[in-house]
Amino acid sequence: MSRLPDSTRPPADPAALDQVRGLARQLDTSIRLPGGLRIGWDALLGLIPGVGDWAGALLSSYIILQAVRLGASREVLLRMVGNVGLEALVGAVPFLGDVFDAAWRANTRNVRLLEEHLAAPSAARRASRAWVLGIVVLLVALLTLGMTLAVLAFRALASVGSQA
Repeated sequence: MSRLPDSTRPPADPAALDQVRGLARQLDTSIRLPGGLRIGWDALLGLIPGVGDWAGALLSSYIILQAVRLGASREVLLRMVGNVGLEALVGAVPFLGDVFDAAWRANTRNVRLLEEHLAAPSAARRASRAWVLGIVVLLVALLTLGMTLAVLAFRALASVGSQA
């Protein structure tokens, strides 16, 4: 899929940008709590066990679909999906995930990524490549750690079993 050069890229749809900004605000910061802390409907949905975080991710996917329509690069889209995926995954952890949901604000991050991409596509693409590379390195490290711990646990169980 070829991308238009930055100078020939069609102008962004202001109505679509306003729409995703409004949705991000509703999902991330529309509710004022005592003490000035702001949360959104995404954090409240996350309180519903089992389906809340996935419902929030489904609503968040609209922002990603609009970014596709507005011509965001694959790297920016991958980063946006990573933001929503991380929020949904960590959000599934009871209590800690709810706090993370309120603080991470994937939708606000994704709107900012889209705006940065529309303002300077090549700079947003480079920053997103670095972010994706960092996530891949982190996932490989976590996988390696998990495999190492599994092997150590298996060896420990095998040695206990052979002594009995």
